[in-house]
Amino acid sequence: MLQFSDLALRRGPRLLFEHATFQIHPGQRVGVTGANGTGKSSLFALILGELQPDAGEFRLPRDWVIAHVAQETPVDPRPALEYVLDGDTALREVERALVEAEAAGDGERLARLHGRFEAIDGYSARSRAAQLLHGLGFGNGDQQRPVSDFSGGWRMRLNLGRALMCRSDLLLLDEPTNHLDLDAVIWLENWLRSYAGTLLLISHDRDFLDSVSNRVLHFEQQRLTLYSGNYSAFERVRAERLASRQAEYEKQQREIAHMHAFVERFRAKATKARQAQSRLKALQRMERIAPAHVDSPFHFSIPAPARLPHPLLQLEGVAGGYGDQPVVAGVDLGLFPGDRIGLLGTNGAGKSTLIKLLAGVLAPQRGRLECSKDLRIGYFAQHQVEQLQPQHSPLEHLRQLDADAREQPLRDFLGGFGFSGDRATAPVAPFSGGEKSRLALALLAWQRPNLLLLDEPTNHLDLEMRQALAVALQEFAGAMVMVSHDRHLLRVACDRLLRVHDGRVDEFPGSLDDYPRWLAEQGRQPRPAPGETVAHSASARRQRKREQAEQRRRLQPLRQRIRAAEDELERLQARQAEIEQQLADPALYADDRKARLKELLLEKAGLDDRCSRLEEDWMQASEELESLRAS
Repeated sequence: MLQFSDLALRRGPRLLFEHATFQIHPGQRVGVTGANGTGKSSLFALILGELQPDAGEFRLPRDWVIAHVAQETPVDPRPALEYVLDGDTALREVERALVEAEAAGDGERLARLHGRFEAIDGYSARSRAAQLLHGLGFGNGDQQRPVSDFSGGWRMRLNLGRALMCRSDLLLLDEPTNHLDLDAVIWLENWLRSYAGTLLLISHDRDFLDSVSNRVLHFEQQRLTLYSGNYSAFERVRAERLASRQAEYEKQQREIAHMHAFVERFRAKATKARQAQSRLKALQRMERIAPAHVDSPFHFSIPAPARLPHPLLQLEGVAGGYGDQPVVAGVDLGLFPGDRIGLLGTNGAGKSTLIKLLAGVLAPQRGRLECSKDLRIGYFAQHQVEQLQPQHSPLEHLRQLDADAREQPLRDFLGGFGFSGDRATAPVAPFSGGEKSRLALALLAWQRPNLLLLDEPTNHLDLEMRQALAVALQEFAGAMVMVSHDRHLLRVACDRLLRVHDGRVDEFPGSLDDYPRWLAEQGRQPRPAPGETVAHSASARRQRKREQAEQRRRLQPLRQRIRAAEDELERLQARQAEIEQQLADPALYADDRKARLKELLLEKAGLDDRCSRLEEDWMQASEELESLRAS
């Protein structure tokens, strides 16, 4: 077992944690959580022998084999398959010994080595390595490509594959999902659940932790606490502990009331369709989660857009890509206020290409893309983080967007993103990846966009910031299109899923909960190599365009009916809220105001009836729309 006895660890003068006493038993799968900078990666360095404790003692079984993901990949000319096979050191040792015995003509040793080779499943090793590569998103043609041909993100996947190939007793994974698409995350989740060794997993992905872990090691206030159960169980226990403090309890009640009001508003619009029901369940779960995060340093909202034109953006028969080769083609998509779209698909399928088309970063190769004159896009991608000015502070970055704003409102806004006090005026250069991502999101939100385009916004963000972002996105009034491997964020923020595949963009008929099962049923068809695009014949494109045009023609009346019902419901519900506020006034119940009271009660009854009929009409139209999309 892993045994920690009164352990303390520092990095320079800074104390990371102290008095850590706990045990991790063989076969346990431990999710390691806590804010960025609290010492999670340093704990891994301690286990690997790269750091020594400043106090206390750490013990590890002497014969345990430890696997972890290397952060650097050498420029290696060998094929990807051979690089991953290097993770199985026992296999490589037997292979080297076989070569030596063959050269020496030592028949007896050869016989023993062949027996050993069979005992360690050496004959199936290449098949196992190929399955790992396939699960991590590599196409069949990638196995023999040199490692040096791959980009940094794909090399990190190779390092992960190499760690999984190792015959380890202990597996250390530090944010393994950061470079994966959702399909690969789901595959890795299944692989780790069947892993027989002991697992320590640093992750900020709530769904991933929930599915994989059966213990949670939490870093907080320079203490380490080991909890039984998965991440959801940990949140419940932590919420109960926080509630024992009166101030936190009062904050919890306010947060619960706020989330409950939002869930009830969404419930009035929720169709019985699977996607909407999935989101409603996710919102109800957030209502339960809220109390465990009341002490989060992150609390912000995205300011309401100045204008919300209908539509914001319209694509008809759009193709986009790089050079002369389209990555996606025949895209028909209209974006309206309130649209909340999540994009599914493998890396390289074209999700980021579609986002770039919507953002105007890529010009359409063909087709029509029409933007409203009042369109204001907020686009988050990795290059936004890279374009931050290193010597400028968060406050200076915000001033460049709004030179006339007073300093205090700017500081208040930045404080919601975790940049309080001196941190608001510190240069950005030494900031961590998470801090830079938070600042990029703050700059985006300050500009009051009416269309949010988010390409993996959660990379480098810790769980508390992801929670705050999820809450903020729920109340955003504009339209949103998002690519993310964080299923919790997709669930609570999106109510429509599009799948990007084989150069096409299609509706995914199920909910996000259906997606892993759908992937399994597809049998994980071979993927194209990274950067590879799928060629389509002109006749196939014409046929698809005809089918999509017919689909649009059938769906448009239902979409208009749904939109009209939503607008009318919003108006009526606003009036309902006004009447309820008046009815709450005790003065209204005086004898001389009975006529006004009766008038308000009659109006409210009429509004309730109209809202009920509108909700039924909205639900019926939504179910018809869902049925047509699935057909």
